[in-house]
Amino acid sequence: MELVRSPTATTPAELNSARFLGVPATPYNQKTIDEFHAKDGLGVGPFGNHLLLMTAKGVRTGELITTPLVYRRYGDDYIVIASKGGAPMNPNWLGNIRSNPEVEVEVAKDGGTETFKARARVIAGGPEHDRLYIEQARVWPAFLDYQKRTERVIPVVVLERLRG
Repeated sequence: MELVRSPTATTPAELNSARFLGVPATPYNQKTIDEFHAKDGLGVGPFGNHLLLMTAKGVRTGELITTPLVYRRYGDDYIVIASKGGAPMNPNWLGNIRSNPEVEVEVAKDGGTETFKARARVIAGGPEHDRLYIEQARVWPAFLDYQKRTERVIPVVVLERLRG
């Protein structure tokens, strides 16, 4: 499910070229990432204009791992949900950002994409979590069903843009 980019990649072609390590990749996930790059982040599959790519450092491998995620804007920041489709366990990327909260975000902007550094802030429960989860469900209503499928409280993650 997670896309791994070589930490030695330097050119745009190398950065956009992915290889999967340690985690079985789904063709759907790779297709989503490829479509995101081909369409500059707009009109991607069923996610429309609400998909971003988050790259985080893997806690076990140290590799850079890119994950496509449905988002909602929150001022200058972005909200994503660690749903894993309502599975009983959190997605692997959540453990990665808990250990290494500095991430890179790529999102559509003005006829292209914008890439910036962000700090991932995990909200595991409480009033802020509940409010943001409901707001995110307005973008992707299936999030409400995902919560019904699992006993865990599905975390909300705020990707807070780092300045300078």
